[in-house]
Amino acid sequence: QVQLVESGGGLVQAGGSLRLSCTASGIIFSGNVMGWYRQAPGKQRELVADTITNLRTNYADSVKGRFTISRDNAKNTVYLQMNRLKPEDTAVYYCKLRDGGGNDYWGQGTQVTVSS
Repeated sequence: QVQLVESGGGLVQAGGSLRLSCTASGIIFSGNVMGWYRQAPGKQRELVADTITNLRTNYADSVKGRFTISRDNAKNTVYLQMNRLKPEDTAVYYCKLRDGGGNDYWGQGTQVTVSS
């Protein structure tokens, strides 16, 4: 059974930083696409960043230069370092793993709230 567990969310002032973590179990971690998504109230879930390897990453335009996605395959963990946070970054953040068969697995989400 595949499980993804996120942590690291919280309340932070604008301009501050947070680091999210997502640890996977029940599946071979390396080689799978790992992504961070977010969903704000009343909005659709959107891609924030994803990675196949630490040298192959992709970011939404709204977070480029502020967020960094990285993975540690030895720990089965993907991270999202979020710097210079803005109130519009407020959302529930989810991690997702896509395996080689195209199956998607989601974590339970972690709340990030940025106050102005």
